[in-house]
Amino acid sequence: MSASGGTKAIVAALGANLAIAVAKFVAFLFSGSSSMLAESVHSLADSGNQGLLLLGGKRAQREATPQHPFGYGRERYIYAFLVSIVLFSVGGMFAVYEGYEKIRHPHELEAWYWPVGVLVFAIIAEGFSFRTAIKESNESRGSLTWTQFVRRAKAPELPVVLLEDFGALIGLILALGGVGLALGTGDGVWDGIGTLCIGILLITIAIVLAAETKSLLLGEAAGTDQVEMIKAAAVDGETVTGVIHMRTLHLGPEELLVAAKIAVQHDDTADEVANAINAAESRIRAAVPIARVIYLEPDIYNAAAAAAGTNPAKAPGGHPAAPDAPAPDADATPGPEAPEPEGPAGPTGPAGPTDPTESGH
Repeated sequence: MSASGGTKAIVAALGANLAIAVAKFVAFLFSGSSSMLAESVHSLADSGNQGLLLLGGKRAQREATPQHPFGYGRERYIYAFLVSIVLFSVGGMFAVYEGYEKIRHPHELEAWYWPVGVLVFAIIAEGFSFRTAIKESNESRGSLTWTQFVRRAKAPELPVVLLEDFGALIGLILALGGVGLALGTGDGVWDGIGTLCIGILLITIAIVLAAETKSLLLGEAAGTDQVEMIKAAAVDGETVTGVIHMRTLHLGPEELLVAAKIAVQHDDTADEVANAINAAESRIRAAVPIARVIYLEPDIYNAAAAAAGTNPAKAPGGHPAAPDAPAPDADATPGPEAPEPEGPAGPTGPAGPTDPTESGH
């Protein structure tokens, strides 16, 4: 797993959660607090989740095979999706059930100092883990807000750890509130309410994680900045005069597929076109290093024919010109960044979405 995968943050979270899980379970045995039991299961589930993320990162490094020619980079997305399932079932649903049972059959807490002491220790340990995740995320977050970072990050590990640690801290505060109210009022129902709130919180986080990871599994395009860099790098202004249309797809967090139809001059020789394509590929890889799989298809851009509607995919915007609009010069060539088609199907298949560079999950 690359550094951007947040290995340090995962290991820090794994160590903290294992220690916290043991401490919470001991506190549950001495006090009988359902909040402590729910929190110990929550921490145990988080530990398993960090193990899944590490396993996914390891398996994603396998070499490509004839059966999987684009490699195994997406395994990281699959294991991140499994994390959301574990968090929902083992963490969230168990806490909801335990909280419901405690509300129905409340009992007074015993040895209250155990849960309080463990919760304070857990808040400190989770705070350390959360701080590590924030520090690693800031290295790749740039000017994005935290919401944008979670939605747009292509490496799933850091958003997963961030949301888990954030949920853990809120859950600890809820558990401490439930235990405190149960001790202050002498009514164990508050402990059950705190447990129920923890369960609802974990289920909410699990649903958010599932939705974000699902988008990565379906396949996301490169970010807007990367798309513009690829288009600029592809054009040399001589042989390659423009990008007619382009599609990008993340094969993994650090591997990007680029497929584009580029415009060349009508009198270029095959040798000139082949050399121009090789040069364009080199420029693209230099500009965007994660663009490892590149397919460039040359085509002759005829503005007059495209505007007249004989081949709408070659017209700027993908639409034929209006009936009363004058036809442009037949020798015109596109600019360095000709817009992609949005309407009727081109020669390579149906047109994509209006904004194929949208990279939010």
